Amino acid sequence: MTTKRKPILMVSSAVFGFEELLDRIYASLAQMMNYEIWMSYKGTMPVYPELTALESCKLAVRECDLFLGIILPRYGSGKEKPEDDSITHDEMREAIRLKKPRWILAHDHVVFARGFLDKLGFTTREKRHKLKLVKSPIFEDLRIVDIYEMATRRDVEVYKDRVGNWVQTFGSPEDAQLFAVSQFRRFQEAEAFVKDTFGDVKAVRKALQKGGPV
Repeated sequence: MTTKRKPILMVSSAVFGFEELLDRIYASLAQMMNYEIWMSYKGTMPVYPELTALESCKLAVRECDLFLGIILPRYGSGKEKPEDDSITHDEMREAIRLKKPRWILAHDHVVFARGFLDKLGFTTREKRHKLKLVKSPIFEDLRIVDIYEMATRRDVEVYKDRVGNWVQTFGSPEDAQLFAVSQFRRFQEAEAFVKDTFGDVKAVRKALQKGGPV
């Protein structure tokens, strides 16, 4: 008897300073029992000894079924040079490129910083990168705004074409936890509905051929 594997849900984020938030989200998603959760902070991400950390993370994005990105005031690790993008940045880029089903959370510091810079006229990546930011726990790197704009699909000019651009702002671990639980419980219910309703493909096809109810 073959056992159907659980969908793989990858959680992507910076870690330092936000361990409590990640603990809460991992515990909540794990309670649902219906997902295999990949989170680097908890050590559940597959690690390939023959690959770099970045390559392992990008491979994980390719292999996951669902993607939860959390944009925090921390930029993340994995940079060989200061100008290199972080692993979290590359994971978000890869998830969008691959059109992964994705849900994105953004800390309110990120949303505020982006809005504030916008009001000051720093409306593009090029303009923002002329600024020199003194790193702090409140906001570490201006490229965090680049990740936010990538997630909201600001690169797509026509608004109605910005598919998958919902980014949920949160101000507390409880808010983030509520969003994650609500979205993935709903996804779980929708998946169960489809399975219960259309699981027997032969029966569905037979009913349609007869013009009867499914």
